[in-house]
Amino acid sequence: MGRYLKQRSDGTLAIDKAKIKSEERLDGKFLLSTSDENLSVEDVALGYKQLSEVERGFRNLKHTLELRPIYHRKEEPIRSHITLCFLALLLIRIVEVETGLTWCNVKRELNRLHLGTFTGPAGKVLQRTEITPAQKTIIAALMAKEPPVFTDITL
Repeated sequence: MGRYLKQRSDGTLAIDKAKIKSEERLDGKFLLSTSDENLSVEDVALGYKQLSEVERGFRNLKHTLELRPIYHRKEEPIRSHITLCFLALLLIRIVEVETGLTWCNVKRELNRLHLGTFTGPAGKVLQRTEITPAQKTIIAALMAKEPPVFTDITL
């Protein structure tokens, strides 16, 4: 925010309206740079877009797996990170293509599926919630098996 403020001679701060006006013309625009002068503008833009989608896929995967932030300094972890990003994006793309839905919609629908633990004097039962028609459609489109209703019964 500091770049849009100016300090008056008495030390108070004021909004620099001229700076805001000059920056308005850049709204919605991106500056992309590359070291390869042979690439077209479209190729550079597409490359950056794909990179951001790969990173988005990895963020989704990290959230799903509940991973903490990772900082890399050596080549092997960097390569592993890139491989995981690629695999996450590939998995997301396969799900989107096979189901015809966006990843967010698939994830939201499948996140409604839960496993309940029921304990009583006779023992313990792990039972999943009933599968909705939308979930059945997704599971069938992915050619996956429905999870079993009961995963564990302990008497």
